[in-house]
Amino acid sequence: MSPSPGPGLKIDRGLPNQLDRVARAADELERHGYDGCWVGEINHDPFLPLLLAAEHTSRLEVGTSIAVAFARNPMTVAQVGWDLQAYSRGRLNLGLGTQIRPHIEKRFSMPWSHPVRRMREFVLALRAIWTAWQDGTKLGFDGEFYTHKLMTPMFTPEPQPHGFPKIFLAAVGEAMTELCGEVADGMHAHAFTTRRYLAEVTVPALRRGLQRTGRERSAFQLSAPVFVVTGDTDAELQAAAAATRKQLAFYASTPAYRAVLDLHGWGELHTELHRLSLRGAWDEMGALIDDEILDAFAVVAPAGDVAAKLRERCDGVIDRVLPGFLSGVSESTVTAIVNDMRTDVTVSGRN
Repeated sequence: MSPSPGPGLKIDRGLPNQLDRVARAADELERHGYDGCWVGEINHDPFLPLLLAAEHTSRLEVGTSIAVAFARNPMTVAQVGWDLQAYSRGRLNLGLGTQIRPHIEKRFSMPWSHPVRRMREFVLALRAIWTAWQDGTKLGFDGEFYTHKLMTPMFTPEPQPHGFPKIFLAAVGEAMTELCGEVADGMHAHAFTTRRYLAEVTVPALRRGLQRTGRERSAFQLSAPVFVVTGDTDAELQAAAAATRKQLAFYASTPAYRAVLDLHGWGELHTELHRLSLRGAWDEMGALIDDEILDAFAVVAPAGDVAAKLRERCDGVIDRVLPGFLSGVSESTVTAIVNDMRTDVTVSGRN
């Protein structure tokens, strides 16, 4: 049995979204001492696995990272969030994201406009609906994008003793990050993020949002995945580095993430990688991610040194970390790293 979780940095892990794998995986994560698990909305529904995870655990927090908000409406999300919060006995972290316009309009056939304003209203509508259900007050939400005014007793779920689900929003840019601080309980940072970007851009934007509602930074959780490049041998470490360089090159070729590169003075790299991506030159792209860039985006270390470097990467900035291990890293190595992090998890005052 791994050490039970304590205060400070929370250590999370991704959960498979294939339903026949969820129960065993969630049970193992809880036994190994993880604080939470996350399910993304990629090629399967993000909510159904959380039901199974909640059923087969008693302590593990369960959450979406992320569910696509604009593919749904506040009422449908409010209902599934309410039921999962009740069934998990208060362990739900409801992670929401905007996705991008082509997917919302062409894949989900839903409207897209003013994503920051729309997301703000989406969250406010969720809380208005939950308040009506919990307190028995009249529902009367009338916004620019969403209107919820009808709630008869037949369609009102039972109140619950576990409070509202915590809402996490995904953000990269400053406007959406400020919104996280204003209306959410937490934020999902993107994997293509450096510690410097978090400290100099993300956290200041969060503070501006928090100040609008008079909240302290300690009342908010910043969740971030961190690439981990490691191995039990030099050959394994080099293979992990090569694979991670390709992942970073893909993200760096995407215009939405150029601001992270610009902060470091690497903006021209995006231009070249985007040009190569249009040709499908993926191997050539990975070769452009040098050691300095790799170190900025990933923890690169032999397995025995990973825990200390992960703690250093998170210290004072990240509240919840999801270490990103490649599939070639053995589960025993991952478990040893997590146990090592547990032995001395101390997070200093947040920047």
